[in-house]
Amino acid sequence: MTTTPPQRHTFGTADTECRYPVLLNGHYIGMVFRWHRAWIAIPAGLENEIRVSAGSIGKDAAARYLCDEFDAGRITPHQKYPEFSSSAGISGPAPLLHPRMRATARNKDVASAALQGLSDYRWTALGGYPGADNPWLLNCDLCGWVGPKYWSHLRGRNENPPSMFRHPGCARPQ
Repeated sequence: MTTTPPQRHTFGTADTECRYPVLLNGHYIGMVFRWHRAWIAIPAGLENEIRVSAGSIGKDAAARYLCDEFDAGRITPHQKYPEFSSSAGISGPAPLLHPRMRATARNKDVASAALQGLSDYRWTALGGYPGADNPWLLNCDLCGWVGPKYWSHLRGRNENPPSMFRHPGCARPQ
């Protein structure tokens, strides 16, 4: 029987786009996040994104990549990880597309349909459309809750209507 070695890393609290800070011995060594079925790592102090693994492998594989880079001397740990964006200070309408989305005709059409769907389901987008399977910062128009949701979860699946569950503690009418 083989055993899995214990994890050397821990994760900090995810931001509004579900990016997880990776900590090694209490020091920030980078962040990991999932984008369109792949896990991406960004080493501390750098801006370049590195596609680490397929989405099915998970965030631990991306975090192990950062640990390996630290062991090889290619990452300098930081005492504290950066403050991530939040919904504070957001004003005006959200852009149509997330900055990571290419402005193709198809993406614009899908984003427009998704924004109309959000309106119908009583949600307000606080950021541009990131694709159906990426976290999207939304505001619940029923109670004011703000947090990330996935359009693929909100729109309904397999010809089924959207779930009645909106988010924990929602004050939606029964």
